[in-house]
Amino acid sequence: MASWLPRSADLARFCQKLNRVKTLEDDMMETSFNRCLTTVDLTLLGIGGMIGSGLYVLTGTVAKEIAGPAVIVSFIIAGFASLLAALCYAEFGARVPKTGSAYMFTYISVGEIWAFLIGWNVLLEYMIGGAAVARAWSGYLDSIFNHKIKNFTETHVGTWHVPFLAHYPDFLASGILLIATAFISFGAKVSSWLNHVFSAISMGVILFILIMGFILAEPKNWSVKEGGFAPYGLSGIMTGTATCFYAFVGFDVIAASSEEARNPQKAVPRAIAFSLGLATGSYILVSMVLTLMVPWHTLDPDSALADAFYRRGYSWAGLLVAAGSICAMNTVLLSNLFSLPRIVYAMAEDGLFFQVFSQVHPRTQVPVIGIVVFGVLMAVLALIFDLEALVQFLSIGTLLAYTFVAASIIVLRFQQGKPAAPSHLTGNQPSPGPSEGPSTSGLKEYESFSDKLQLVDKDKAKEHREPGQLKAAFEPYLEFLSDFYPREVVTVAVITLMVSAICLCSILVFGNSHLHLPTWSYSLLLVLFSLGFLLSLFLIWVHEQQQRTQTFQIPLVPLTPALSILLNIYLMLKLHYMTWLRFSIWLIIGLLVYFGYGIWHSKENLREPKSHNVSARYVVFPSSSLEETLQAVQPSTQASTGLADIVNEEAKR
Repeated sequence: MASWLPRSADLARFCQKLNRVKTLEDDMMETSFNRCLTTVDLTLLGIGGMIGSGLYVLTGTVAKEIAGPAVIVSFIIAGFASLLAALCYAEFGARVPKTGSAYMFTYISVGEIWAFLIGWNVLLEYMIGGAAVARAWSGYLDSIFNHKIKNFTETHVGTWHVPFLAHYPDFLASGILLIATAFISFGAKVSSWLNHVFSAISMGVILFILIMGFILAEPKNWSVKEGGFAPYGLSGIMTGTATCFYAFVGFDVIAASSEEARNPQKAVPRAIAFSLGLATGSYILVSMVLTLMVPWHTLDPDSALADAFYRRGYSWAGLLVAAGSICAMNTVLLSNLFSLPRIVYAMAEDGLFFQVFSQVHPRTQVPVIGIVVFGVLMAVLALIFDLEALVQFLSIGTLLAYTFVAASIIVLRFQQGKPAAPSHLTGNQPSPGPSEGPSTSGLKEYESFSDKLQLVDKDKAKEHREPGQLKAAFEPYLEFLSDFYPREVVTVAVITLMVSAICLCSILVFGNSHLHLPTWSYSLLLVLFSLGFLLSLFLIWVHEQQQRTQTFQIPLVPLTPALSILLNIYLMLKLHYMTWLRFSIWLIIGLLVYFGYGIWHSKENLREPKSHNVSARYVVFPSSSLEETLQAVQPSTQASTGLADIVNEEAKR
């Protein structure tokens, strides 16, 4: 028994390390970056990240092969699903004006290992996304010149016949990435100005497409004769939604840029709302125009918009659209190259990734080393990998990040204090996250115990209830929940909600097609997991939230983030099994990096005291005074002496 206790204590300390949360600075507006971006700059960055190859390629592909003219409905539903995720990013971006996006949001509320894995997967998404867009950019430009670039490369360089590799090396795609990397290295202002130029041209071309498209529209193309509005039915619309959802993933560049915003508390939520609204409107209207100009079943999936104008006899308009598509893809490239090094910087600054990437150039005030290294890696991927092989890697990391950010919003709202609020708005410091368990530092443990002692006066506790405590209105009916430590029920309910959502979505996706469940068991499981999801939601809702802050807050918590979690998990399970296999391999590599480097070099690890001995989380004494309580707790270590000092100070107050 004696030998078992040290091992269990070591295991507990190890789990604490994995779930420790980030301690935020006193002044979160202080940064080594240049705070130069306005709301307009951030909005155009978001538009640039969302309106790219998706508008010029994805609309035609989904319309012809998946949903028909009902692609419009697919984009509406996908826009709503993206809005749920965007609201979560907006609240975090306003309250935590630090670079890192989903990685940072997860770190301050859920725990270190989860934050690292989110950041690690987002890195892959950005690298693959940038390389894929560069390949699409190259192919689109090559098609304008009748594939002369491809023919020249195959003739003078040769071809490859290796699985997953491209048929030939794409020097054009690699070259454009290196040029974009050079521009991004000059600083945020230069990157923003370049993005303004390409975004303005792209929006101008979209406006031209809409005006000309509605002039050339023929309602008969939606008629029953041509297959009708929804030829693939509801199934086609929902499958199209899963595909269209990925057209909106670029808005997180705004949250990643919040450390370079002049007034992030207002600029970040506004920029996310404006950019997502404009992108959704553009996708819906362009899809409408495209399917009205020509019959949906005759579209060219590779260059649908340009081809539609060519077929209507406006070849000059087709060239203009092709030029607009190239500008739009440039903005996506800039968006990927802008965001990725900043997430790497945030991870390196926290000690979870190699320190060399945390260096910021003193003149340009950007992480130049990260920009150059990952820009070159993107260029190599674009040079040797096939576009289709690259695209198969996409999406899962982004959806996982959205899921954790939504869960983090729930966790954040029920934490004590206001851990994420900027110091000039509130003077509170971050409190331990709910998943942290026993706190990871002596000071946090003392604060937790001190808070526990303050709850002795029940009348006072009823007057002022902390976040995470049961609401007074529900105490007569759910009195047994009052016995739990504040936030414990919420933490368990969030985990239960996630598990219920995974099970529910698994039954919906695989119940009939793969599991071949009988109707009665299929229905029973749907009811059970739905009840589990709703019960978890109810248990979260009956607890106190943080009071409203001066920054943006997502409405209807926990309902809104819970719906986002459900939608994201559903879309993840719709992905191909090979995507999950590649994701698992990348995850294993990430765990090796974390356990080999990150867990030991983490700033939170260095911040921890070398030794402290806390034997129990809950301490219950029959004595009625603080002095008697102190006598019952005889400190045996230096850390415990600090506990006594703090409780004495509480008694004096």
